[in-house]
Amino acid sequence: MSGTILVSTVGQAVIKSSDKGHTWHRLGLGQDIEFDAITRSLDVDPRDPKVVYIGTDNGLCVSHDAGAKWVQVESPFVGQTVWKVAVDPNDSNRIFVGTGAPSRAVLWRTKDAGKTWDRAPVNIPEFCAGVSKPRLLAFAFDPTDRNKLWFGLEEGGLFKSEDGGDSWERIDDRLLWDFNSDIHTIQVMPNKGEKVIVVVCVNAVYRSFDDGATWEGVIAKEAFGLYYARSTAVPMNTQSTLYLSVSDGTPGTTSQIYVSHDAAASWQLLPFPVQPNSCVWGIHVNPSNANQVVAGTKYGHLFTSENGGLSWKKEWREFSEIADVLWTPAEAVIEAAHVSVIEK
Repeated sequence: MSGTILVSTVGQAVIKSSDKGHTWHRLGLGQDIEFDAITRSLDVDPRDPKVVYIGTDNGLCVSHDAGAKWVQVESPFVGQTVWKVAVDPNDSNRIFVGTGAPSRAVLWRTKDAGKTWDRAPVNIPEFCAGVSKPRLLAFAFDPTDRNKLWFGLEEGGLFKSEDGGDSWERIDDRLLWDFNSDIHTIQVMPNKGEKVIVVVCVNAVYRSFDDGATWEGVIAKEAFGLYYARSTAVPMNTQSTLYLSVSDGTPGTTSQIYVSHDAAASWQLLPFPVQPNSCVWGIHVNPSNANQVVAGTKYGHLFTSENGGLSWKKEWREFSEIADVLWTPAEAVIEAAHVSVIEK
């Protein structure tokens, strides 16, 4: 079974393949996402891989057939741009959604799979120096404690909660270097009993062993030769494996992916067969097969791996701007409408 690869784009909605990239399909008409919409974030239901959520420029949508058809989720943020959707890996009823530019950056929460929503009681800046209006890019659940949660903004800070999201504390002033309010991703890794919080800022990768009280880290330029740290991904139920992309900027002219098997203590380069044309903007690991990894660049290159990133295939299809990628084990039954195909 090949599953379904979903590519979230800025201007072509979401494009999908259920045959390992041989054919690619745009959205058909008559859906709650326009086929030329802006989409920003993907996540999958951990209990049912046919259920996929996507953040759009008009709120949140959900698919119950692995991306073949999409419907709007009724919410207070319909009409706003969703930059992050995060489904609790251990409770698919609990979902957090972050909005952002051009909308106001707000964190929303549901405990009943989207039937009702409440706004997180947290003071998020309305404007920031780097990108005018912040966008909520990063969210993480603590797999060792369901009450501990994290989110971060580009730009606007790093926040943590120890009561399931009922209250929040801003802590980015504890990070070590400049640009510490520009948060790209957060991962919480069990690490065989020595839990590590990994926070990726624009220019650095940080680790904390004490729930954010103190931090250590590396500056990306010094550690990887490229200064712009961007995206991360982890296999389902991993203890310590983490993928990281770094680039020469945004959108950049090249990018690299590294893997760590010790919770960001050390890194191994995973070379691409051709040079990516820009920063790798999204990485995802198939939740049912840790060997299957997909990565997409800002300017539309897509790479897939069947061996945990040790080797990559550049997909023949190139895309408009890629915002996120996802590989679900569920196979979408696709009715060809707009289709791209290459002969074998």
